Amino acid sequence: METISDILYWISTGLLVPVIVALIFLFIRALMLIGTFFGQYVALRKSSRQIRQALSCTDNSALDDVVAKLPRRTGTLVVTYAKKMIEARANAAEVDRLFAEYEIEADRDLGTSKMLSKLGPMLGLMGTLIPMGPALAGLASGDIESMARNMQVAFATTVTGLVAAAIGYITQQVKRRWYQQDLINLEYLAQIIKNDKR
Repeated sequence: METISDILYWISTGLLVPVIVALIFLFIRALMLIGTFFGQYVALRKSSRQIRQALSCTDNSALDDVVAKLPRRTGTLVVTYAKKMIEARANAAEVDRLFAEYEIEADRDLGTSKMLSKLGPMLGLMGTLIPMGPALAGLASGDIESMARNMQVAFATTVTGLVAAAIGYITQQVKRRWYQQDLINLEYLAQIIKNDKR
């Protein structure tokens, strides 16, 4: 039994460095996500009113006017796919394919936020529990300095993991609302195109 405990202890201790490296990577990725999120927010803020106006009074005879009313320079997915759907309006199957492709692209964009919100707490907890063993051993042997050092690592990994998870969770919730609104707009456009075909 002691041999098994020693093996598990070596495995868990050996995982500390990879967990810390992974947490640093997640934290850097979370900071990068904040930057791209802010860029998307600015682009959406500029283009949302134009998109709403372009699609609000659309009927089956005004599809050509929609492209002219849509923002020309924007990094938003909804504008790109709205233009593609209007260009492919002669083919209803292609319009449906583009609509499904948009959903996949939106889900892919949410992937980083989902990863951060799930992996952050997991790695943070691992980074908390792994140094606790040496910290308790240091406490038992009277080595307060070793215990303090290990507890510092434990608290730092917890905070880093939770910060990355919080950034992931917040951006995921906000982006999901954006994409739901965009899906409503594209679904409306797809219905107009299908009515035009009839």
